[in-house]
Amino acid sequence: MTQLPSALVSPQWLADHLDSGKAGEGLAVLDASHHLPAAGRDAASEFAAAHIPGARFLGLGNLFDAGSSVPYAVPTPAQLAERLAGLGVAPDAAIILYDDSAIRTAARAWFVLTASGWRGEIAILDGGLGQWRAHGLPLASGTPASPPAAPASLAAPTRVRSKADMLANLGTASEQVLDARSADRVYGTGVDPVHGLPMGRIPGALNLPFTEVLNADGTYKSPDAIRAAFTAAGIDLAQPLTASCGSGVTASVLLFALHLIGVDTAMLYDGSWSEWGADPATPKAQGPDA
Repeated sequence: MTQLPSALVSPQWLADHLDSGKAGEGLAVLDASHHLPAAGRDAASEFAAAHIPGARFLGLGNLFDAGSSVPYAVPTPAQLAERLAGLGVAPDAAIILYDDSAIRTAARAWFVLTASGWRGEIAILDGGLGQWRAHGLPLASGTPASPPAAPASLAAPTRVRSKADMLANLGTASEQVLDARSADRVYGTGVDPVHGLPMGRIPGALNLPFTEVLNADGTYKSPDAIRAAFTAAGIDLAQPLTASCGSGVTASVLLFALHLIGVDTAMLYDGSWSEWGADPATPKAQGPDA
């Protein structure tokens, strides 16, 4: 069984260990790319054109609970188990996640897996496919098939906050709320270009754009720099925290960054602004002084 060195692995480490296991046999490499509609990109087609050898396409874009009223809700345990089994990922496999997305969607896959009780180790390829390419490492094409594996035993996702939870928190302020969207979307007064909703935030929410925990090349910053970013945003890392964003994706980048510094109690508001902003009954703060 392949042992992962940490929650982040380098391109060279992965290249050196690709032969130590195939998907479902010790080490599973999953492409978790997903793109915003405005990007005009097709993650499945891009995977077929070029991917890390031996990788499988997770299909994160349609891996959600369509029966939920929450937009892009965390998938049910059955949905997640079925998807992984269909990709040939054994229930105790060590999983390496990567993406080629501007919104670093491997972190969303990491959160979904860890919150659902995945038994094996999980890591993210630091810098994703971009860094793999930058290191001049080989690529494969096509859409390989894998023999199905036994489904994993997963649980209803933990560390997820609902709209009702967030409304209750407005009265108690027992949890800090941190929005991972860019500052213009959080503090602006126009229309959000991503979801078509008015810009704004949950009252009392602080702001740390997810890009602030990343280097320019898409790799994660050092633990000290990550701590400094949260502190500069006004967050007390010793106190309860819920991360939010547009639809639960980039907030997961903040949650993974917190994991890198040993904070694993933070929650995700899964509905995020796409749910909160669309509900005329929820209170909203808009503008820099609200």
